[in-house]
Amino acid sequence: MFTGLVQALGTVDAVEQTDAGVRVTIAAPLAAELKPGDSVAVNGVCLTAVEPSAERFAADVMHETLRRSSLAAAAPGARVNLELPLRAHDRLGGHVVQGHVDGLGTVADVSEDGFSRVVRIAAAPDLLRYVVEKGSIAVDGVSLTVSAVDGESLSVSLIPETLERTNLGVAEEGATVNLEVDVLAKYVEKLVAR
Repeated sequence: MFTGLVQALGTVDAVEQTDAGVRVTIAAPLAAELKPGDSVAVNGVCLTAVEPSAERFAADVMHETLRRSSLAAAAPGARVNLELPLRAHDRLGGHVVQGHVDGLGTVADVSEDGFSRVVRIAAAPDLLRYVVEKGSIAVDGVSLTVSAVDGESLSVSLIPETLERTNLGVAEEGATVNLEVDVLAKYVEKLVAR
């Protein structure tokens, strides 16, 4: 389980594509904290670290993950948001993030609003039905508050700290982002449907 509070920015070092899937290698200082088999969220996708060293780690990305996330387009040099799993004694500063991407969104518009930046993200209706204004959403693994939502998109407002510490600071119109809706909304829907 994660909180959506990004701990570091990493850089994709290498991408090895095979018929079986993709092995991505990421350079990041927090790699020194990983052991083989540890979980790590990469742009909001929970992956398993393999071959960690003091400076980098690798992870195998299966076809299912490639179909559902932006990791299919990962390329050397790309900046990625990284978060280690929540420990039992840590504060839950964001919201419950599983690292199970529900789908993709596309940055539709970026505008400045004082010291914040408003990012509007187009998404499929089957995802937007779980999104509520002032609720939580994970965008590329970043826990954010929804500032507006309609039938075609959602908006989030990014403070300077988020702009500096995450790859959302350079998000431009047309960029693809991973979206994970609040898991509580999905459980409520299933319970109410019964």
